[in-house]
Amino acid sequence: MGAAVGAVLGYVCTPHEKKYGSLIDQWRQNSNIFEIYFVTATFSDETLPYFPKRAYHYILASFTDMQIVLEDIRKQNTDSLSFMFTLDSALFERCGKKLNYISIYFTKYSYSGMEMSDVADVIIKSERVQRASLANIRILTTEQLKFIFPYSKNVILLEVEGEKTHQSDKRYCERTRRDVARKGISLNNLMSFSILEKLK
Repeated sequence: MGAAVGAVLGYVCTPHEKKYGSLIDQWRQNSNIFEIYFVTATFSDETLPYFPKRAYHYILASFTDMQIVLEDIRKQNTDSLSFMFTLDSALFERCGKKLNYISIYFTKYSYSGMEMSDVADVIIKSERVQRASLANIRILTTEQLKFIFPYSKNVILLEVEGEKTHQSDKRYCERTRRDVARKGISLNNLMSFSILEKLK
């Protein structure tokens, strides 16, 4: 993602719908929005009850100021689901050529800094992972959700570079997840984003 990656506080993900067209145009001109992508989303079966009215195509944008993005989303006043991922800290990061895939996991338990260091040591061996970050997820919608996702503070986000197919990216991340499991830490699939086009 380039040299400015350290300034990125997180990602916001909104459905790709006509009513969001003006928001995308606004974000293209907004210095708070670092990059914008058109993506397809895949949700794990385990998390489907928590995310009703989910979409297939989304606009994914990296931001530097969370409050500005929250205000932008609230102005849409929609019951569609949007997601915000705030990046707490990077387990590691390195320069990459092209962001192609984002794989997001959650843990059902909170782990110590030493255990997270072990996780980082495993993931860093996957050379196509540009950055691995600890993150929080916030679900943004005007609808009252029936179930609240209970592991919103236990999220790990992997940003994967490359020119390969998204199926190949998925298998690559699955191998990485299994490698972490051998350390005794279970990463559960939350969702993933396959990047189709960079819009900014």
